[in-house]
Amino acid sequence: MNLELKKVNIKNNKLIKITGSKSESNRLLLLQSLFPDIDIENISNSDDSKLMQKALSSKSDAIDIHHAGTAMRFLTAYFATQKNREVTITGSSRMKERPIKILVDALQDLGAEITYLENDGFPPLHIKGKVLDKNKVTLQANVSSQYISALLLVGSKMQNGIILELDGEITSVPYINMTLALLNEIGVETNFKGNIITVKSIQSQVTKTKLVVESDWSSASYFYSIIALSPEGTQITLSSYKENSLQGDSSLIEIYKLFGVETKFTNNSITLSKVSAHSDSINLDLSNSPDIAQTIAVTCFGLGMSCFLKGLHTLKIKETDRLEALKVEIEKLGGSVSITTNSLTLDASNSVNENIEIETYNDHRMAMAFAPIALKTTIKIKDADVVSKSYPDFWRDLKTIGFKIYQ
Repeated sequence: MNLELKKVNIKNNKLIKITGSKSESNRLLLLQSLFPDIDIENISNSDDSKLMQKALSSKSDAIDIHHAGTAMRFLTAYFATQKNREVTITGSSRMKERPIKILVDALQDLGAEITYLENDGFPPLHIKGKVLDKNKVTLQANVSSQYISALLLVGSKMQNGIILELDGEITSVPYINMTLALLNEIGVETNFKGNIITVKSIQSQVTKTKLVVESDWSSASYFYSIIALSPEGTQITLSSYKENSLQGDSSLIEIYKLFGVETKFTNNSITLSKVSAHSDSINLDLSNSPDIAQTIAVTCFGLGMSCFLKGLHTLKIKETDRLEALKVEIEKLGGSVSITTNSLTLDASNSVNENIEIETYNDHRMAMAFAPIALKTTIKIKDADVVSKSYPDFWRDLKTIGFKIYQ
């Protein structure tokens, strides 16, 4: 599905309800499989969370998680700890290019039986589940936090828990803290001191617990961008959000002050308001929230700002090489971008090219990050239905606030 977004001004004071966080949902779904007395409300309606639910409930010995990277990592750890369960887990052609060796090595160090079926270090995998009685393992600290979280989550049910030593400078700390906080909520004892994380085992069932998933802050980022690109006085209200969020991407609140956007909490909702002019240039370290880098870069381009964003090394192994994709698509629109393996630099520009067709590279965040540019000029989004990976209602919600969208 290809879409054309006509240049618009948005409707003011609209309310949008955003689905539950994919990150929280997938962690809780795994914990629910380990501890069935957990009840979950407001689970994400994203493709990734649906695939996670389907895989966890499946009795098949063949699991296909398509493009769902979080599911691949979490399920690899999960099935490795399921005694007498034998599965093959695979995914899309891009998934077979996304590395998983660091996680597999760690699980094998703990005693897991996992073999590669095609290329060493990459899916598909064959896993023979067993009781893992070893509990100490070392992992590189600057890798995807999903490797770390996968180990911590299953550690709560492993025979002797898990003691995880992180080697080097730790990145994506908020995602690790999210995992530990969710474990704490169901009664699992954890400790994170220095570079050592300890998760105690619970062999019995947890006390029956109901957990409510907060709405997704990554999905909120696109509305922050829309408000930043709108005239002063424009407002949107989003629900349901917590001031004490577990999600690292809630850093949007402070970051978007640089774009003149104010956030106000009222009754578990946030109202975003354009209240002032934006900065001329920004310099940000996004090590703890790399998923919002695309949105921020496009916002800067739309406002004619320059920016330097670093801490982006994990973007190269996402659904696509997001740094390269950003450079190509922003430059089609008339921007000037340079990238390294860890950073992106955008020069200030005074104009936006019209009727440009944005490639999405099978990456949901490319489609959504570029959509706000329709406030500046008419654009086209290729394969726009890719947004279902994390935010299936995205295009409908944009129409609610006044976007003119045509197939």
